[in-house]
Amino acid sequence: MGVPCYLCGMFVRRKVNKSGSTSVQVVDKSGGGYRVVCSLGAASEEWEIQRLEARGRQYVKEHSHPELPLFGQGIDDRLEELVSGLGNSQVQVIGPEVIYGKLYDEIGYGAVGSRMFRHLVVCRLFNPGSKLKTIDYLARYLGESYSPDQIYRFLDNLCHRKGKASDEPDIKSLVERISFEKTRRECGGRVEVVFYDMTTLYFEASDEDDLRKCGFSKDGRHSNPQIFLGLLVAAGGNPIGYDIYEGNIFEGHTLMEFIGRMSAKFGFGKPIVVADAGLLSKRNIAGLKEEGYEFIVGARPRNDSEAVKKAILDLGLKNGDVRVISRPDGTRMVVSKTESRTAKDRKTRQRGLDRLEKRLGSGRLTKANINNKGYNKYLKMEGDVKISIDYAKFGADEAWDGIKGYVTNTSLSNEEVIARYSDLWRIERAFRMNKTDLLVRPIFHRLRNRIEGHICICFTAYTIMLELDRLLKASKSDITLARAQQITRSMYQLTYVLPQSGYTKTTLLRMDEEQQELYDIVTYRHKC
Repeated sequence: MGVPCYLCGMFVRRKVNKSGSTSVQVVDKSGGGYRVVCSLGAASEEWEIQRLEARGRQYVKEHSHPELPLFGQGIDDRLEELVSGLGNSQVQVIGPEVIYGKLYDEIGYGAVGSRMFRHLVVCRLFNPGSKLKTIDYLARYLGESYSPDQIYRFLDNLCHRKGKASDEPDIKSLVERISFEKTRRECGGRVEVVFYDMTTLYFEASDEDDLRKCGFSKDGRHSNPQIFLGLLVAAGGNPIGYDIYEGNIFEGHTLMEFIGRMSAKFGFGKPIVVADAGLLSKRNIAGLKEEGYEFIVGARPRNDSEAVKKAILDLGLKNGDVRVISRPDGTRMVVSKTESRTAKDRKTRQRGLDRLEKRLGSGRLTKANINNKGYNKYLKMEGDVKISIDYAKFGADEAWDGIKGYVTNTSLSNEEVIARYSDLWRIERAFRMNKTDLLVRPIFHRLRNRIEGHICICFTAYTIMLELDRLLKASKSDITLARAQQITRSMYQLTYVLPQSGYTKTTLLRMDEEQQELYDIVTYRHKC
């Protein structure tokens, strides 16, 4: 219970409700009894309660008599004594916990029950970097001390290991289950479409092992060992599950195994499967059809059979056209042509030709360069020694500029097929957010368990980041995800000792307008 202002009789008090939450009220006892002047709300977390109390004290101050001293004589001396005794250790950055920690609990990750996991996820959102950076943050801002060995041992046990009881849930399994339940809620209780894609994550190391292999790198790091990360998301980019694979695997061989395992784990039935052209193969098409899945897979029309290519070109597509042709396997290919894609393809083709001409002029091209890799397909041999560019072949490819294909067995309209496939940008965004905002790579770990633990932390952080993005857009805020990260770094709380009573208090420092907006969006508008 607070101390009443002796001039107006108002004070701020807490009241524990039957539900276990705590209500904060401004109470007036100037008439002898207790009268509730206003109720500021209820909360369960201590920092939320303190925030409501701060608003209550502000209310008392604004509704008291400003022309009279509130605290009697000597307040300046007492205040100066209090402030002069404060130290840096009493000021803590609380923004990451107030913003990201709140969303961590809202989504349901509190059920994981690991304080260290929570810290590692929040740190990944607030200040992504090495585990040593995390240790420094925890010690400096939260007053919690961990050694590198403690964190590494935790990562070793985050996912199931050989010999661990299979019926004992690990953190990765809990995280995927919680994330899927969140996704199911966002999809209205039913997952009707899923998007699957893979990316590569490279290591700052030169040695390979059973998992880390050199292969085709989507990051352009072909000399670095890498792994493949497969990710399955639902509409809106909401995550379902993920897994890692050897760095030299053919990504097309992962689709059926991954989809089947996720469906068995979560029981989401037979949604429409959407994947990019890298996963288009006779094996995958046959597997999806055999298992009863409808699908939309990106096509590479110019690499199809001669009969299909001729059928496409015979359509004489103009910008804005959408047509359908039948494929020998019983599927249909929706083909379209747009002006923007035409301009992009033409520009890309010309850029490739310019580079090829530059290399040809430098004399660096040999017979070994005559292959179908990239724009080398435009090279040809004249006689036994002279290499030149086949400009006729380059010109013939202009007919394919702007044409995009989609192979499907669904009954969706052509426009719906294109629209569904276009939503693949959400999974590409998920990879970009993990690589750029959460710095999921490069990976410095060597052991598989630690690699899996690192990715699990990033997967959880991505889900929280996606939820924050949803809230910011729903509230029509101008705050971006990057700006939110910056804002949390300057939200502080102060721990101090009251000079008269000796009580220790922790109080959130007053926020500026932008901080208050972010706080309100996360705290009060989470149902928007």
